[in-house]
Amino acid sequence: MTIMDGKMLRDKIIDDVKDKIEKNNLKLNLAIILVGDNEASKIYVRNKEKACEYVGIKCDKYLLDKRTSEDEVISLIDRLNDDEEVTGIILQSPVPNHIDFDKCAGTIKYYKDVDGFTKDNIYNLYMNKDGLVPCTVKGIIRLLDEYKIELEGKHVVIVGRGNIVGKPLSHAMMNRNATVTVCHSKTKNLDGICRTADILVSAVGRANLINKEMVKDGAIVIDVGISRVDNKVVGDASFDEIKDKCSYITPVPGGVGPMTVAMIMENILLAKEMKDNG
Repeated sequence: MTIMDGKMLRDKIIDDVKDKIEKNNLKLNLAIILVGDNEASKIYVRNKEKACEYVGIKCDKYLLDKRTSEDEVISLIDRLNDDEEVTGIILQSPVPNHIDFDKCAGTIKYYKDVDGFTKDNIYNLYMNKDGLVPCTVKGIIRLLDEYKIELEGKHVVIVGRGNIVGKPLSHAMMNRNATVTVCHSKTKNLDGICRTADILVSAVGRANLINKEMVKDGAIVIDVGISRVDNKVVGDASFDEIKDKCSYITPVPGGVGPMTVAMIMENILLAKEMKDNG
């Protein structure tokens, strides 16, 4: 069994981004919009800030009160869209209930959408064209590539059909010629379907959802879920219970999570290229 080390790969990718920025004397600027005071979001934003500082990307935070209106968020995004010095824009999720995240994030210009959530970037993923791919999805693919895990012909089972991971990941996997099954809360015989997976991905956020009875011998388990149990961060998979059945497994923390930040840094570089190339 091999534990897939997302931290090690993140560091390698971020060092590569840093080198490219220094060698080409690039001036890059990431704008992060945070609405409200969600504690988890503050941690995620800090991680992005640290990565930006390390690689040499200017990072501007826009901290908005939780009572900020949807129109005010869109107005700020419009201003950042028009700012030639802003390379990438992130609207941190979640936002307060009165704000439609998809509507607001959808107003970000596609070449500044470093999270990869606008309809243009999702369309490019759907059509297997170049674009800014959602960062967690891109991170999972890069992690599989790093460990030379072929997707072609493999049966991939994805548990979770969310817009951030499950749905876009299904297209990214199919673009690599995998056969993909997407499961969700209404799926019948979840255990049996999971046991057919060559690669099992769980992106639900429910601790211990995936147990040893759901994993076939030699399967690859990619754990995207994050939960907090007894002040400890855990994934969807019962790691200690299933690790000896797997050929590869991602830990939580330290697996997919670090890759998401690395892919944001890469996407900022790519956003600069897309703008320069029209």
